[in-house]
Amino acid sequence: MKIHVLKGFIQNIFLVEYPDKCMLLDGCSKADFSTLADFFERSLKRPLSDLKVVVVTHMHPDHAGCAHFLRHKTGCKIVSCDKQTQWYSGLKGRLAHLIDIALALWVAGKMNRPKKNIWYPPHLRPDIALSDQQTIPGFEEWQVFETPGHTDRDLSVMHMPSKRIYIADLIVRVKGKLSPPFPVYKPKQYKQSLLKLQALQTRSVMMAHVGELSLTDSDFAYLLSKAPLKPKTNKLAIQKMIKSKLFKTRLQS
Repeated sequence: MKIHVLKGFIQNIFLVEYPDKCMLLDGCSKADFSTLADFFERSLKRPLSDLKVVVVTHMHPDHAGCAHFLRHKTGCKIVSCDKQTQWYSGLKGRLAHLIDIALALWVAGKMNRPKKNIWYPPHLRPDIALSDQQTIPGFEEWQVFETPGHTDRDLSVMHMPSKRIYIADLIVRVKGKLSPPFPVYKPKQYKQSLLKLQALQTRSVMMAHVGELSLTDSDFAYLLSKAPLKPKTNKLAIQKMIKSKLFKTRLQS
C-alpha cells in the first residue's frame, strides 16, 4: 500500500494505491479532475478506472466537489457518513452552498490559483454510508471515525495497520500554527473529536491543508485551548462584518 500526496486546487489530495485498486481519501474539488487523470496516466501508468472508492469526509467544495463526476467517469463507489439529511438542505442550505463555493474561489485567488469551474451538486448521493468505526468495503484495512465539529458529518479515515489517519479539515494551519478550522458549527462536538483523535494514538495525521505530521500531546493541548466555545460559521462572520461596517459608517457620518 502506498499513499500519494498530490497538490490539489486548494488542498492536498491523498490517494491510496494498491496493486489492484485505488482509493481517494476525499472527494477533492471539481477542478482537480485533470490533476488526478494525469497522475494516473503519467505517474501510475494505470487507468483511472482503477479508482474504486472515493471517500467524502464532508460536503465542502474541496472535499466533495469531484465525487459525483469521478463516479460518472470511473464507476467508483462514493463512501460518506451515515446521515439521513443533506448538509445543504432547504433554501438556506442552497445559499450556504453558493457561499462555500465563493469562499473556495476566494481562497484559490489568495493562493494565486488560476480561475476554474468548481461547481458541484449540493446534495450527495453516496453508494455506501458508514458509521463510527466501520470499515470501508473493499478496503477493510481502513476504518472510519466520526469526527464532527467543522460540520455535523465529518469523517476521518485510518489505515489500521500503520496507524496513519486522514482527518480532512479537523485541523488546519493559520499563521504557521496548527489551528481549529473555520467554520466550526458544532463546538462541543469539535472538542470531543480532538479528544477522540488524541486517544487513537496515531503514528501520523494527514491533513488536507497542512500535510502529514505526528502530533504531540502539547499540540492537542494547544488546539483544545484554541477550540471555539461558540459556533463560528460563515453566516455569523458575515453578520459581524456587516455590523462592523454599519458601525464605522455611523461614526463617520
